[in-house]
Amino acid sequence: MSAMRHRPMAPPGPGAGAGAGAPGDHGDSDDNNFTDDESSPLTHDIYGGSQRTIQETKGWDVFRDPPIKIETGSTANQECLELTIKILKIFAYIITFIIVLTGGVIAKGTMLFMTSQVRKDKKMEYCNKDLGRDKSFVVRLPEEERVAWIWALMIAYALPEIGALIRSARICFFKTFKVPKTGHFLFVWLMESFNAMGTALLMFVVLPQIDAIQGAMLTNCLCVIPGVFGLLSRTSKEGKRFVKAIIDLAAVAAQVTGLVIWPLLENRRELWVIPVACVMISCGWWENYVSPQSSLGLVRALGRIKEEMRYTRYFCHMFLSIWKILLFFCLALLIYWAQGEEPGNLFAMYGDAFGPHKIIVYELPAGLGGVLPDTLESANIDTVEVDAAYNTVVYVLLLQIFGAYLCYIFGKFACKILIQGFSYAFPVSLTVPLAVTLLISACGIRIDDPCFFHDTIPDYLFFTSPSNFRFNNFVTEQMAWAWILWLLSQTWIALHIWTPKCERLATTEKLFVKPMYSSLLIDQSMALNRRRDDQADVKTEDLSEIEKEKGDEYYETISVHTDRSSAPNKPSIKSSDNITRIYSCATMWHETRDEMIEFLKSIMRMDEDQCARRVAQKYLRVLDPDYYEFETHIFFDDAFEISDHSDDDIQCNRFVKLLISTMDEAASEIHQTTIRLRPPKKYPTPYGGRLVWTLPGKTKFITHLKDKDRIRHRKRWSQVMYMYYLLGHRLMELPISVDRKDAIAENTYLLTLDGDIDFKPNAVTLLVDLMKKNKNLGAACGRIHPVGSGPMVWYQLFEYAIGHWLQKATEHMIGCVLCSPGCFSLFRGKALMDDNVMKKYTTRSDEARHYVQYDQGEDRWLCTLLLQRGYRVEYSAASDAYTHCPEGFNEFYNQRRRWVPSTIANIMDLLADAKRTIKINDNISLLYIFYQMMLMGGTILGPGTIFLMLVGAFVAAFRIDNWTSFHYNIVPILAFMFVCFTCKSNIQLFVAQVLSTAYALIMMAVIVGTALQLGEDGIGSPSAIFLISMVGSFFIAACLHPQEFWCITCGLIYLLSIPSMYLLLILYSIINLNVVSWGTREVVAKKTKKELEAEKKATEEAKKRVKQKSMLSFLQSGIGDNGDEEGSVEFSLAGLFRCIFCTHGKTSDEKQQLTTIAESLDTIKQRMDTIESAVDPHGHHASRHNRRRTTSSGSKDHHLLTSVAEKSGDESDVSDSDTSAEPKQERDFLTNPYWIEDPDVRKGEVDFLSSTEIQFWKDLIDQYLYPIDNDPAEQARIAKDLKELRDSSVFAFFMINALFVLIVFLLQLNKDNIHVKWPFGVRTNITYDESTQEVHISKEYLQLEPIGLVFVFFFALILVIQFTAMLFHRFGTISHILASTELNFCKKKSEDLTQDQLIDKHAVEIVKNLQRLQGIDGDYDNDSGSGPDRIARRKTIQNLEKARQPRRQIGTLDVAFKKRFLKLTADAENNPATPILTRRLTMRAETIRALEVRKNSVMAERRKSAMQTLGAKNEYGITTGAPVNNNGGLPNQRSGRVSNAGISIKDVFNVNGIPPEQIYGSNGGGTINQGYEHVIDEDGDGNSLRLTTRNPHPHPQVSWGQNTSGGNATGRL
Repeated sequence: MSAMRHRPMAPPGPGAGAGAGAPGDHGDSDDNNFTDDESSPLTHDIYGGSQRTIQETKGWDVFRDPPIKIETGSTANQECLELTIKILKIFAYIITFIIVLTGGVIAKGTMLFMTSQVRKDKKMEYCNKDLGRDKSFVVRLPEEERVAWIWALMIAYALPEIGALIRSARICFFKTFKVPKTGHFLFVWLMESFNAMGTALLMFVVLPQIDAIQGAMLTNCLCVIPGVFGLLSRTSKEGKRFVKAIIDLAAVAAQVTGLVIWPLLENRRELWVIPVACVMISCGWWENYVSPQSSLGLVRALGRIKEEMRYTRYFCHMFLSIWKILLFFCLALLIYWAQGEEPGNLFAMYGDAFGPHKIIVYELPAGLGGVLPDTLESANIDTVEVDAAYNTVVYVLLLQIFGAYLCYIFGKFACKILIQGFSYAFPVSLTVPLAVTLLISACGIRIDDPCFFHDTIPDYLFFTSPSNFRFNNFVTEQMAWAWILWLLSQTWIALHIWTPKCERLATTEKLFVKPMYSSLLIDQSMALNRRRDDQADVKTEDLSEIEKEKGDEYYETISVHTDRSSAPNKPSIKSSDNITRIYSCATMWHETRDEMIEFLKSIMRMDEDQCARRVAQKYLRVLDPDYYEFETHIFFDDAFEISDHSDDDIQCNRFVKLLISTMDEAASEIHQTTIRLRPPKKYPTPYGGRLVWTLPGKTKFITHLKDKDRIRHRKRWSQVMYMYYLLGHRLMELPISVDRKDAIAENTYLLTLDGDIDFKPNAVTLLVDLMKKNKNLGAACGRIHPVGSGPMVWYQLFEYAIGHWLQKATEHMIGCVLCSPGCFSLFRGKALMDDNVMKKYTTRSDEARHYVQYDQGEDRWLCTLLLQRGYRVEYSAASDAYTHCPEGFNEFYNQRRRWVPSTIANIMDLLADAKRTIKINDNISLLYIFYQMMLMGGTILGPGTIFLMLVGAFVAAFRIDNWTSFHYNIVPILAFMFVCFTCKSNIQLFVAQVLSTAYALIMMAVIVGTALQLGEDGIGSPSAIFLISMVGSFFIAACLHPQEFWCITCGLIYLLSIPSMYLLLILYSIINLNVVSWGTREVVAKKTKKELEAEKKATEEAKKRVKQKSMLSFLQSGIGDNGDEEGSVEFSLAGLFRCIFCTHGKTSDEKQQLTTIAESLDTIKQRMDTIESAVDPHGHHASRHNRRRTTSSGSKDHHLLTSVAEKSGDESDVSDSDTSAEPKQERDFLTNPYWIEDPDVRKGEVDFLSSTEIQFWKDLIDQYLYPIDNDPAEQARIAKDLKELRDSSVFAFFMINALFVLIVFLLQLNKDNIHVKWPFGVRTNITYDESTQEVHISKEYLQLEPIGLVFVFFFALILVIQFTAMLFHRFGTISHILASTELNFCKKKSEDLTQDQLIDKHAVEIVKNLQRLQGIDGDYDNDSGSGPDRIARRKTIQNLEKARQPRRQIGTLDVAFKKRFLKLTADAENNPATPILTRRLTMRAETIRALEVRKNSVMAERRKSAMQTLGAKNEYGITTGAPVNNNGGLPNQRSGRVSNAGISIKDVFNVNGIPPEQIYGSNGGGTINQGYEHVIDEDGDGNSLRLTTRNPHPHPQVSWGQNTSGGNATGRL
């Protein structure tokens, strides 16, 4: 029998059991016809709870106080920044387009220029400007020139291949690779060899024989093999397959004509090499055009080779690159020999070719009339020798190399930031047309005037031009029209570059097939090497699979979308497994109200965004690459306290109640209307309790309330809870295949948050982008901005800024980020589940070092575990989050007291394990370890460095000697160390605060003195250079972060705080290493009555002991216990003496008697409890404050679950002091704990966990999370070990700094003897000696001690590394921001887009406007703008009247969407003034009509799906009778239109066929874990009907009968 639920029974309301609703309850008919259970607002407790009546507002009380939108933190006005980014993206469009086009044209032109000079016995007209205006000259290139250009072509071909070799070797040596099959490798080797041979034939045989214009046109004919394979790879699943195949045939035919047109027209034998060369070249791009889904076996086999190449490519190219270079070089030698030349000349003439040599110019006789003769060796022709411009070949080669490289790099950049259409495909397609146009112009000008390029290009070098060529001839000749066909055919074959589908910042492997480009054929390489199959793994139709996963495996889905063409390689993996799943996991403890509201608003924004994306795909049928599933989990530490009425019961503490009370306020602020969320569903759990809200966007908000007496508390153990719950229980226990679990784990992310974090959905999307880009990425963190007010916050603003700008950016660029802060980070589920990560993270702290490394810096330790397993941790500066930081000095010092030792401990752990980490982690190198060692050295020597800086600054500022300055500085530091060793924390902090204030004042004087010293030493002194460099780097970094520029203004406070933060704070942290308390957000716990009495008694005893141990205690002997008298007026001094006036005796006898009576009553109560437990063991319950670890016996029925308290003999003697004769309700923490009935927790529904989940929590607690008993002996041992660790650390720390200070200070004292002369900033002294009449000139060098010089260079090196890395990281961040920025006026204007395209492009934005809860009743007139007309035109009275009218409030976003979506019509009269699109988008009737078409399409699909389902064999037992609602009872019937299929439109959309009993497993026998997908009870978001089989499992048998008279459905159990 199913377990009963604790929920109030629903009173019989109007319409209960009736077939139609009450007349006044149906609302809008359209709304009823197109709604499901989602239409029931979350503000009404309709799911089995009481139906609250709709309250009618009194006419005099209709005035409103809507929430005011306050923009702070992540919602601050960023219009200026957004506008700047959009302008920057426009510049990116234009600049990238220009560079790609220019680079492509230069690379193409220089390649044709080089091949033009390779032609044997090339003759051309020479400029007569310098030789004689009235004469004609001809030049023939010598062999040296030809050799130089052959070498240039070989170098240009080899450089990209060398790049591919380096990249392949790096990946194979430092990362992983796979060896291909021998047959596959041989095939790839053959195709690559064909490509190299074809390129050599084209460069050395074909292009030298034709003019440059024909050569440029011919490069459009290199697509034969890709065209053929593309045709053969067409599948039957493609739309318009026949039409595409016809066009494919036409394109291939056009390509073939290009291969034979010139051999046929010009009838030259050497031109028949053209078809051979072009076909062989096109073999290099075969891989991009074969498909494993082809209907031809050969193409499928090639497709399998292609799939293997994804893993073996770099291994293959490591050898193929070398082979292709050698093959190209050998073919060049062979062709050179075949042309009748000696191959040795290529080597013998190398020096002359690239060095000075002569060019022979021939003077033509006047009779030739400018016609070039066939032979120039006749005796009557004069010759002139001119010097060769031998560097020209180098310049042209460099132009070719850089042009091709820039074209490739910026083209890849365009693909990464999603501007591929305009800035990649367009310029690549324009390269040949523009090159042809420029060549026609240049050749025509050169023919008309041989001296036109006299000052630009050497007169003996130029493109091979057609004789007597004119532009008109080009237009009229046949080859022009043929070239247009070749160009169009190449455009069709490479059409995929116009429609990219890759994600933002996609990796090079996802963008291109081959690792590098072909420099000599850059535009063809860019077009044909760009991947065709780069689309995302998840399609719109795959989203319906999620709905199936949300149910259990015994349910089936009939979906209108059945295309599985995008299924992954492994048949067991479903496409829906690749959908992003984000679990936000926050830890809370003692957050304030404002902090909670900021956090909840962030979650509400995520809920709104996820709902919009879900609804857009569900109703508008668009593919959203950023779609994700979302669920929130809050883990509340120490969430319970002693109840107010009894010490035996517990209740939620004030912080939990504060969270509950702020939910509605946060939702109202986000949605800008008053929202009352339904009270949370309450679950008793083995670890305490659980509250579950359903947010307006239908995502779950689950709060886990931890009872520290039942489960281990503190942040690390909360993290262990959600890791094992979400990844262990809800994923690994799913009854699915291993492959599916692997795919789900890879796409599951834990968003770790603090309870005060403030962020926007876009920040999470940017982190997910990084995860999708790199599968080896284990964690990613964003830019954390501190929020608050006061000087400590200003200091942290600058500290966080430079920490992120320089340090985190450097770690990201040269290695890995070492700490991904738990306040806002994204972790990959699969990475956390790896060996030595999650399991090792559960290690209990049993050693002193563990307390420092594991518990004080849990976030850093988790990242250290990931790094040691080979995962990468990255930082995204564009992902902004805002967190509250300590505003007080004490809180800040205590926070850093935790952070400093844990940071040092974790980095030391990583450095100690550096050798193994370098071996296993591809991203951590020896240089990165060396960088971290430098930083660690700087941290350890920081106090000594600051001390020496203060000593030197005192000398400069106050004009005192070194020893005096040393004494002035050493005394307060030693005094502070003494205070830290001997005094309590509050006294230490007070002294630190006083010293920090004093040092701040001194630092201001030091700054002035340092400035004066720099003035004396000059700008060339090392101090001046370092200071200018540091300030300059900070300023440039601030300029490169314009959004955070004003953080630089807090630099002065940072400068004044240097002694406090880098000297006093380090000392305070190291000396208090043995203190392991949290130090922040701590409050006094509520105590029981007995604890208060015991505390009072202990205080009195302590007073007595102090008095008895005082110096004058002998005077009290024989007088009593010194406590039998008290005075009305008394005072004492440190226990030495006490003066009492007006004494009187204490009434101690009555108190003693009362104490004796109370103890007797306690003994009686204990004996009664023992008797009760023996008679009725199940009814016995343990008192709260005495219980230790408690366990509960598992049972299928929740009302049988009990808890047994384990008590030892001595514990049974302790009992509560407040006894009552009244019988108390017996409670069990898994069935009826008191906190569930607490009125402050709201009157929400009560539910229970499945027995499977209960058992999971019990096992988890027993295994890892049982509360640690307060064992005094163990605590004493740990305290002793911590003190020993503290002492040894302080000693080592002190000795290292002391030795460093001693050495540097002694060297400073003896600087005259041991020094290094600084070469810059030399001061020249000129003196005149009158006696000898001599002028003495002396140079005075700055003298530096060696150690000081080393440290100057040490810090300068760190600064240079960080600044350089920051520049590169800024470029990556700007790329990320640009990729995420949409421009509405680029690509296509809105007017040029079809209406469907417009909807697809702005689907999420449209849905967000349609689903707004604000103004759902049409009151969009509450504009609060100013102006003479806007104020007067406000419809205040109309809005108040609308507010007065009784109506059912809509509390879910999808219902608000459907309400507006249904009312959409192209009829302007009936269409309400709904802001479907923002002002930037069109409001045309065509757009609304397109939305209306999609609405009708969705409705038709749902009707068709329902009809097909009901018309089938009906093997699932579906009848047309009344459905069962979620509570197992009759739903509230409402009038609705019924379709021909016998069901209403309401039922078509009511697809949530899973009862909560099965979702939460309260059937008791649930072996199926529902858990991975988020629960969708009360959620109708399915794309299909969900059906149940006729033979259900041991559920209550429910049968339904038809009332033939009235047609009303009745039910009976």
